[in-house]
Amino acid sequence: MYISALLSCLLCAVALAKDKAKTSGTVWVTPHESYSSSVGVLGCKINTDRVAYWPASVDCTNICVSLSYEDREVKLLRIDQSQGAYDVSYDAWNWLYTGKSATDEPTAGGAVEMEFENVKASECKSLIETEGKKLPLSAANSMNFLASCLEDENSWVAENYVLFNIADPICSRGHDEECDLDWPDANQATCPHTLGDAPELKDDPVYNVRYPTGERYEASTGLDEDDAAGSVGVWAGLLAAMAVFVMV
Repeated sequence: MYISALLSCLLCAVALAKDKAKTSGTVWVTPHESYSSSVGVLGCKINTDRVAYWPASVDCTNICVSLSYEDREVKLLRIDQSQGAYDVSYDAWNWLYTGKSATDEPTAGGAVEMEFENVKASECKSLIETEGKKLPLSAANSMNFLASCLEDENSWVAENYVLFNIADPICSRGHDEECDLDWPDANQATCPHTLGDAPELKDDPVYNVRYPTGERYEASTGLDEDDAAGSVGVWAGLLAAMAVFVMV
């Protein structure tokens, strides 16, 4: 009994190792609604409609995946780790499955068999919205991942990262400002404001696409996109009025 259990565990470990080592193949892909990143990639500075949530841990070089179905193909940033499923952003899944954006013609469904291939990280640069197309990381919460990448100075992340004083991947807290890291002399970044200072951040919210209706909503508040935009407008108006009052 014990020998059988041990053999079973060993076979599982071998299968998992093989799965992690695969660079291409067939996977059953499911839609993922809410943006997240286990390594602190900032959603307000990437295209969150093109993200892969793969079972393997996030790699310092292999962070770009090509996924195809029938005659359609997308590139995806692999910047979060799932609990076992091969998830992708709902809009990416919908487009691969139907050829339509989830915000235009949303579709419900489960796992769909698709083909994947790890490709060069440079092929995902169009999904990154920072200057120089550098991977945007949270200065306060990405250091464990970044340090592991910096130890391999030839890794893609080590050569292509930028730190921001933003506390969370959905960009709801912090200061939208770049930080400097004097590695390896320091393992903590320095920012114009105090690192980790986390006032509410409203300038560049992250939006999810609701499954299966296709509505876009603000990740931090749950408000539909139009309602969230109106709320920001009212807030900005109040701040402007207060500034005028102070000046008078």
